[in-house]
Amino acid sequence: MGAGTLGMIMTSPGQTYTVAIFIDHFIQDLGISRSLVSVLYTAGTLVGGLSLLIIGSQIDRRGPRALVVVIATLLGLSCIYMGLVQNALMLALGFIAIRMLGQGSLGLVSQNVINQWWVRRRGTVIGISGMMMALFGVGGFPNLINWLIRLFGWRYAYVFLGLLLLLVMVPVGFLFFRNQPEDYGLQPDGGNQTSGSTEPAERQFVEENWTSQEAMRTPVFWIVAAGIGLIAMLATGLIFHLVSIFRDNGLSPAIAASVFVPLAVTSAIVNLAAGVLMDRIPVRFMLAAALFFQALSLVAAQLLSGVGMVLVYGIVLGATTGLMVTVHGVVWATYFGRKHLGSIAGITTTILIVASSLGPLPLAIAHDLLGSYNPVLTASAIPPLLLSVASLFFGKPPKKMQP
Repeated sequence: MGAGTLGMIMTSPGQTYTVAIFIDHFIQDLGISRSLVSVLYTAGTLVGGLSLLIIGSQIDRRGPRALVVVIATLLGLSCIYMGLVQNALMLALGFIAIRMLGQGSLGLVSQNVINQWWVRRRGTVIGISGMMMALFGVGGFPNLINWLIRLFGWRYAYVFLGLLLLLVMVPVGFLFFRNQPEDYGLQPDGGNQTSGSTEPAERQFVEENWTSQEAMRTPVFWIVAAGIGLIAMLATGLIFHLVSIFRDNGLSPAIAASVFVPLAVTSAIVNLAAGVLMDRIPVRFMLAAALFFQALSLVAAQLLSGVGMVLVYGIVLGATTGLMVTVHGVVWATYFGRKHLGSIAGITTTILIVASSLGPLPLAIAHDLLGSYNPVLTASAIPPLLLSVASLFFGKPPKKMQP
């Protein structure tokens, strides 16, 4: 869990909350518009996200341990490359690399290795992992980057991120990642595979394993994927344009960066609480709550008139991301089993990343054409509210046994 959690934290260089701190520097130093940066980010995320279909199947075939070293090494080199970009084309290539390897591949392989080792306690463990990710990833990295940029400039900040991955994540992945417990004569949750009928009843479990094709034929697969994808899209748009949204409300970039503190703290608390609850209540209730908070955050983004509303905004957005991360981390293994989890998670993570790639562009276009984000923010609050209600009617699907 510790190694997988570190892997999740180290996805930060490819996450929107880190890229957002660099956006204005790209615009100023490369001489390109906000809309163009958004288009490049969207394109890079789309191209990078499609690779996860391959990565997911490779995890099922080779195991997460074989892939994490390669992925972390390439992500580290990609961050160093980002410190060297000189034009829009180079920036587009950099976006492809960090989104494919950071938000996508490293997150997928790290989440998978945690899911393989727990079944009954999966929600609690994913909740703890998500809490650490929120505190040290979402809460730590934006402020660390802001500090590094002030001291050394944005290019050296990216080089620092690359070295951090190469010197920390690569050796940790090599030394501590393990595939599935069955490879070591164990069962999930600490069970012993060789103990036979003497195994305590609470450690015995029957797991239904679906193939990706079987999972995709169920309505709940698409309801959950749509809900998580919608949250990813809207939250990405908000975070990508965070500094600009705050500036439009008369607030400084420093205050914009500070919102990650209440966001991270709230996300951490919600991650842990939601994870514990998911071991006890249906996942669909958590998804419905996440969608409701997403709609609320879109309204709150239009009301940033002072420190009080900034705090509220951070709390609401933190609750949204905390719930979404925990749902995404738990639901696919819970509903469809671990055997084909890499392939299933590869598909759903691709949907998530493709959706997130679409988030920045509508807000950028609205701001460039209308001079305000508010019309799009208001309209965007309606779909998550509707999907929140719809998600309450779909739970874990029954698997039809073959005769």
